[in-house]
Amino acid sequence: MLLAACAPVTKQAPQVQAPKPQCQAAAAGQGMVGNWLGTRKSPGIAGELKVWIKLGPDGKMAYSEQLQRRGKPPQMLSEEGCWRLEGQTLVLQTLRSNGAEVETDDPIYTNNYTVGAQSGRQLRLRAPDGDITLGRMPNDYRLPF
Repeated sequence: MLLAACAPVTKQAPQVQAPKPQCQAAAAGQGMVGNWLGTRKSPGIAGELKVWIKLGPDGKMAYSEQLQRRGKPPQMLSEEGCWRLEGQTLVLQTLRSNGAEVETDDPIYTNNYTVGAQSGRQLRLRAPDGDITLGRMPNDYRLPF
């Protein structure tokens, strides 16, 4: 026996995506604009992390971490997005991670660092998992792969 039936087709409302955050230009003369490189150890991770942060005058940022462990090839995380300074807090908002767009409303893609100290050549950031001291690098510097 074959039974067939028809059901009305219901239209689903199109899903509205939240607008992507727009990067805002940094204040004129903002001393944090530039290329920064540091190393750190993270609890529970064997090896050393190289951290590279590029803060652009247009409010765009690039962030990379490279894990280096003895006898193993390096592993890398690469993110792009926006940055802003809120008082003494550096906020990094990731829009792309390893080349893929991210859900910007997921809090894992917003990182807050308390600016501990900043000079023309050095930047110290406080993060929940420890401090990072970064040195200013030439504008064309990138982490090697």
